[in-house]
Amino acid sequence: MLPWWEFTRPGNLDNPGPLVATPLLCVNRAIMSNYWQQRVVLVTGGSSGLGRVIAETFAQAGARVAIVGLEPEAVAATADQMTAGGAGVLGLSGDITRQEDVDRVVAATIERFGRLDALVNNAGRSMRGRVMDTTPEQFRSMIELNVLGLIRCTRAAVPHLLEQRGHVVNIGSLASKSAARFVGAYPASKHAVAAYSQQLRLELGPEGLHTLLVCPGPIARDDERLYRLEGEEQVPEDARQPGAGVKVRRIDPHWLARKILDACERRRPELVIPRKARLLFAISQLWPRLGDWLVLKNMRQ
Repeated sequence: MLPWWEFTRPGNLDNPGPLVATPLLCVNRAIMSNYWQQRVVLVTGGSSGLGRVIAETFAQAGARVAIVGLEPEAVAATADQMTAGGAGVLGLSGDITRQEDVDRVVAATIERFGRLDALVNNAGRSMRGRVMDTTPEQFRSMIELNVLGLIRCTRAAVPHLLEQRGHVVNIGSLASKSAARFVGAYPASKHAVAAYSQQLRLELGPEGLHTLLVCPGPIARDDERLYRLEGEEQVPEDARQPGAGVKVRRIDPHWLARKILDACERRRPELVIPRKARLLFAISQLWPRLGDWLVLKNMRQ
C-alpha cells in the first residue's frame, strides 16, 4: 500500500495542488488514525466556510462535533447535512460576543457528549479600510469578535479540555504575524490572537493543554460569505480580493483542515501556510525596514 502522502494531493505546504485521487483515498494520516474516534470537538463559526470544512473533517475522522454559528437556519442546515452523512453532530446557534451564549454552548456540548477534547476558535471576520479611516469603534467591534469572543470561548472550555489533555485551535491569519495595507483593524485583532495563543502555551502547556495557532493565507471558498466584507468599497480593487492583494495562492480548505488535525495529533504550536511566509516573519522581526519593503513588494499594486 502506498504511504498516505502518495495519494492525497500533489505539491507541498507552499503550493498544494488539486486533488487527483478518489475520495476514498483522499485521506491523510490524521484521518486514517484512530486518534479522534469518539472525541468531542467544538467548532465556532462551524456552519459555513472554513469552519464547516474543519467540522466535517473532524467528523470524518470519527469525532463527535458541536458546531456554533450566529444564524440558526445555517446551523440547522449544516447539522442536518452532516448528520445525514453519519456524523454525530450537535448544532447550536449563539453569539460568542455574549458571555451567556458562550456558557450555554459549552454547557450544551458537555450535556450532550459528556466531555470536550478540542475547541476550534474559528469564528471571526475580516474587513477592509485605510488605517486612518478606521474608527476606534470599528477597532472595538473587530476586537470584540476576533479576540474577546475567542477568549470567552477558551475560558469556558479550558476546564473541560484540561481533563482530557485536550486542544485549543486558534484560527489566526498571516496577519497574525505581519500586517498589510488596507485591512483596517484586522491585523491588530489577529496579532492579539497570536499573543494570547503563546500565553496559553506558556501557562497551560505544562498542565497538559495543547494550543495550536493556525496562520493561513487566503482561503478558497465554495460558498458565499454570510456577511458583506466591511469597507471594501473604500479601498483599491486589488485590496478587495482575498488576502487584500497579497501575492499568494488561495488555500484549499479541505487540505488545510487535514493539516490542522495532523498538527493537533503532533501537538505542534503553530501551523503557518504558506511555509515560506515564516522567512518573511523572521526578517520583519530582525530588520523591520526590510520586512516592510518585502511586504510592499509582495502586494499587487
